[in-house]
Amino acid sequence: MKLKITQSGLQTIAKIGLFLCVIGLIIQFFPTENKFKYQFEIGKPWSYELITASFDFPVIKSDQQIAKEKEEILKNYTPFFKLDTLTEKIQFDKLVAECQKRTGGNTQYIEYLKTKFKHIYSTGIISVEEFNKLQDERRTGISCIMPNRVSHTISIDDIYTPKTAYEEIVRNAPETLKSYDLNLYLVENLKYDSATSVLSKTDVLKNLSLTSGMVQSGERIIDRGEIVTPESYLLLKSLKIEYEKRKGSIQQSSIVIIGEIIIILSMISLFYLYIYLFRPRLFNNFSNLLFISLLIIMIIGMSSFTIQLTSFSVYIVPFALLPIIIRVFFDSRTALFAHIITMLIISFIVDNSFQFILLQITIGMVAVSSLKDMTQRSQLAQTALYIFLSYTFIYLAFEFISEGEIQRIHWEPILSFGISSFFLLFAYLLIYIFEKIFGLISSITLVELTNVNSDLMMRFAELAPGTFQHTLQVSNLATEAAKKINANSLLVRTGALYHDIGKMKHPGLFTENQMGGKNPLSEMEYEEAARVVINHVADGIEIAKKKPPSRTDN
Repeated sequence: MKLKITQSGLQTIAKIGLFLCVIGLIIQFFPTENKFKYQFEIGKPWSYELITASFDFPVIKSDQQIAKEKEEILKNYTPFFKLDTLTEKIQFDKLVAECQKRTGGNTQYIEYLKTKFKHIYSTGIISVEEFNKLQDERRTGISCIMPNRVSHTISIDDIYTPKTAYEEIVRNAPETLKSYDLNLYLVENLKYDSATSVLSKTDVLKNLSLTSGMVQSGERIIDRGEIVTPESYLLLKSLKIEYEKRKGSIQQSSIVIIGEIIIILSMISLFYLYIYLFRPRLFNNFSNLLFISLLIIMIIGMSSFTIQLTSFSVYIVPFALLPIIIRVFFDSRTALFAHIITMLIISFIVDNSFQFILLQITIGMVAVSSLKDMTQRSQLAQTALYIFLSYTFIYLAFEFISEGEIQRIHWEPILSFGISSFFLLFAYLLIYIFEKIFGLISSITLVELTNVNSDLMMRFAELAPGTFQHTLQVSNLATEAAKKINANSLLVRTGALYHDIGKMKHPGLFTENQMGGKNPLSEMEYEEAARVVINHVADGIEIAKKKPPSRTDN
């Protein structure tokens, strides 16, 4: 028996497949590891239930405590410098050659310089920059590495810079030597050894413990209503680190995945049920259903990418794109419903879910309210501004309630709100792209079509002036009637303007274009006359599908 599948059956199968694909893709966007589900800050009350340790974990030290202990340990640390013993001979030979030219080989001067050079270069000359750095770090000495890799400690007061080396030589030098440009022969022979210094510092700090004590399983940490103190904050932070470390080392448990599937299945089912019950026209059009589903997946995917793969705030994602685009093509109720469902799903993967939901539902309502009819480009910029202001005011109000002091408010998210609102300006480009891909019609396109100065309308007025005037009157009447019953007046006006363009093909056969005299239809056979009148509908469709003719065409 051959199985026959009707067109309706294929549509149903396609919708079920789309429904399952949407759920599957959203599940893939959820984080693979379990997140610590509590948010906490010092000075704020703990708004969750009593927390006790479910396993043993170490208590980490605060950053300030670790920094203080590092500073204490590194007080006696000495950086390493390599001593170049060949520099002394090279520079001394150059100086001797200069002295022989001037004094004719006076051995008294040469012996004096030899003694000084040997003392200074064996102690070491360091650059002024390195010397100042040692002083700024309050170092008392350095570790000097000899060519045989044996090191010894030198007091910072004993080492020389080029300037102090020069002063040491000329202090008791004969007057003749003071006229020499000795600075040319006093160069650094103590060079900072970064590799050895880093290894030494690491070795010194490796015994620094990053924890202070243990919390035993079952031990009480904090209860509802208690203020998070610096001490309890460290306990909670330590618990979070250990929790994420344990959960990150193994895959998600099946029970977690089941929970995610139930949540996502419920949310998407509610949305599809809404469309089925209240927007059957959308539900019966697979292209429209696919379009809305892809928008939801796009917003959830962008949020997941931002949270898991970047360090940016999730609020840079232009969440308002979803209600704006759906509102432009369909209606406010569908736009807001889709937005709320999407934000509820995303709230499971963001921190501070309550604040997130509060902000997103607000901007969703602002978006659909400010774009009742998007007929001008400036409306999109105004909506972006309204959304930014709404974001900012609601966030600050929430922070006032939570923090209680202006000094403790976090101002960084406001920058993210600004970036997100700026991204909304690209909605105009997306609307154009979606129109072409899914064959949708936006209010902007309808406004362009109702332009009576377009080439098609101007040609219509020239070829069939009576029909054109009739069309204008019908469009005005239909528009007012549509407004009275809250119908799409822009769509009605567009339809009315184009309903008689087929009469352009044979304008003289219609009475409104005749200037008196005999009606040509009266001379035709009844069937032929009826065919001409009826065919103006098909002719109009044909003209509308073609590229509008230029006004210069004959």
